[in-house]
Amino acid sequence: MKRLNITIDEETYEKARSFAFVKRISLSKLIRESLRYMIDNKGKDSELKLSDEEEKRLLNILKNDEFVSSDEVRKELGL
Repeated sequence: MKRLNITIDEETYEKARSFAFVKRISLSKLIRESLRYMIDNKGKDSELKLSDEEEKRLLNILKNDEFVSSDEVRKELGL
């Protein structure tokens, strides 16, 4: 297993700690199982899903913004 440091807000921490206590599991186990569940169930659908508003915004960016190559960015930044 790998060790992981995360930062969460106090309210989420307290809810997770209480939930783990009631289920009689460690907070680490709760987080591991939650991540595994999310990856297994959400990760199967690799298609990006956007709300209508997000899609409009993205299409507007693609239509109106000027894109440059990564080489141009490197040159501009002196990298």
